[in-house]
Amino acid sequence: MAKRKRLIPVRFDQSETAAEESLPAPETKSVAGGTLRDRTPPAGDGAPDDSSARPARRHPPIAGVAGEAAAIAALNEMGQGLESARAEGRLLVRLSLDDIDVSYLVRDRIAFDTDEMEALEESLRRRGQQTAIEVADLGDGRSAGRWGLISGWRRVTALRRIGASDVLAAVRRPDTARDAYQAMVEENEIRAALSYYERARIVVRAAEMGVYADERLALSDLFASASRPRRSKIGSFVRIVQALDGVLRFPASLPERQGLALVKVLDADEGAAERIGDALRAADPQDARAEAAVLASVLAPRSASRTTRQEVYLRPGLLCRETDDELVLKGPALSEALRDKLRAWLRENE
Repeated sequence: MAKRKRLIPVRFDQSETAAEESLPAPETKSVAGGTLRDRTPPAGDGAPDDSSARPARRHPPIAGVAGEAAAIAALNEMGQGLESARAEGRLLVRLSLDDIDVSYLVRDRIAFDTDEMEALEESLRRRGQQTAIEVADLGDGRSAGRWGLISGWRRVTALRRIGASDVLAAVRRPDTARDAYQAMVEENEIRAALSYYERARIVVRAAEMGVYADERLALSDLFASASRPRRSKIGSFVRIVQALDGVLRFPASLPERQGLALVKVLDADEGAAERIGDALRAADPQDARAEAAVLASVLAPRSASRTTRQEVYLRPGLLCRETDDELVLKGPALSEALRDKLRAWLRENE
């Protein structure tokens, strides 16, 4: 019978392959009518075990290159993810309070409630800062005053008052000054109970600084999410800011109804702003209630004139009373005799 040819698989380790080729052909034994190839010497036959002499099997070079490339790609992806999270404000950072520039934007808040500030300070002492402020990177972020405060003025103020050294912040990257002002206004509309005067003041200041061409554009853009009635009231208070900012001592406490009445006086009388300023300086109010009383005294004469100055006259069948802003019809149709008596009474009281 012809000798069978032995096939050997190709291996990367050529030295191992050469060693295997030098081995004798495997012995063929007959087993139950078949053949069994056995390359392993029988145990205990004294054949030396040369497994320790064989070199360790090595991986191909391409496997190492692929592994290194995958590791580098993973690190790059992680770095890009962290940078993206930081740019979008999803990654919070600790900053020194000394590096926060609160004058980066003209603040819309001009006053704060003492009780609310004390409550915030106590909360910060007990639980720490729970909500991050928003800042803009003005430079490299390492030198003092290089982080501009967008929102979180109350938190920064409270942290400084309790002696804290750092603050938790989210870094924003506003493309324009408009974006920064919009972010501040939106944050305070959600978290802070600003007065109409404070809202109107930031509208005026943003227009004065050239962020917007005029107050109308500033109002529509900064308070785009506000309802139409609220924007209308803010627009009315813009007139008060233009005329009396710096004259009023407690403008943030100006009641809505009194403010709207004040707007009507300012629009109707060109000298009203000067008269109000003189009255406030003479009275020297020391709190918001005293200032409101001075404003009420200035508004009182106009209110009295609107209720006392009227004209009573006759129309066929009706008795009419007309004031500056309304026409009130009184009573049913009058008889001729009653009209004669009314005419006589009017002549006596002219």
